[in-house]
Amino acid sequence: MKNSLVNRVVLIGTGAVGCSYAYSMINQGVAEELVLIDVNEAKSEGEAMDLNHGMPFAPSPTKVWSGSYEDCGSADLVVITAGLAQKPGETRLELVEKNTRIFKTIVKNVMNSGFDGIFLVATNPVDILTHVTMKESGLPKERVIGSGTVLDSARLRFALGQFFDVDTRNVHAYIIGEHGDTELPVWSHTSIGVKQLDTVLEAKNDLNKESLEDIFVNVRDAAYHIIERKGATYYGIGMSLVRITKAILNNENSILTVSAYLNGEYGHQDVYIGVPAVINRDGIREVIELELNEKEKDQFDRSVSVLKETLKPGAEV
Repeated sequence: MKNSLVNRVVLIGTGAVGCSYAYSMINQGVAEELVLIDVNEAKSEGEAMDLNHGMPFAPSPTKVWSGSYEDCGSADLVVITAGLAQKPGETRLELVEKNTRIFKTIVKNVMNSGFDGIFLVATNPVDILTHVTMKESGLPKERVIGSGTVLDSARLRFALGQFFDVDTRNVHAYIIGEHGDTELPVWSHTSIGVKQLDTVLEAKNDLNKESLEDIFVNVRDAAYHIIERKGATYYGIGMSLVRITKAILNNENSILTVSAYLNGEYGHQDVYIGVPAVINRDGIREVIELELNEKEKDQFDRSVSVLKETLKPGAEV
């Protein structure tokens, strides 16, 4: 893959999610170059102009411009947020056919540029479309990553932090599985600071297993609640994508619950799904296999089966 002193990130799709990502990238000074591509060229040009006007207040300079697929040839990372958005009442999986067709065209155009970097996919259904991207691109599975359940895990951490009145950055909790209705919380590996969740529960009489389930359901359905109120979700996922981008470009070896390709891990293969993975400059260094309890294992198996069943008719590549 490309190796130079200048990190170039190409963003495909300048809708609400893409622009939230671009805005967060500039505010955090993550890359030296940020290229915006959109089927609506005037839109990407306008967004580039607007972002550039805030550059005097950015922590470090970023060269931003509206580009073309040719710019992907020199990119370290291509982030795809393009596609049709989830409508009120529509599940992420119901988007599969429409967005699969869009993705096949996008990935073909990117690869025709000579791109040899890493793909980061955010468009829903993210697990399916990450799989499509890997198949269409021909890149190694380690270099095709989906946003997975990074945002879901962040939502869980925020909710638990609020409940326990603890800084959300000191809450260690994971949501794994499909980024969607069959995702699951890994309570057996959740801790508040240095204390395991079970230990905290024993000391807190007003919280029981039912309360935990309520917290999880609110996390799982958060997107639906937000879409009902404002039409779409974009700030949280934009910041989640920046977190993954930093882990890649800074070679952090950070553990994030991205959509990764399973090749025997958790007893499954040939499926992209949200699991903890070590992320660095090469993409996914390794998938971390958690020891799940019986209930969690059954829930995860169901999540895999739903994704595989959806992949059959809608995303053959």
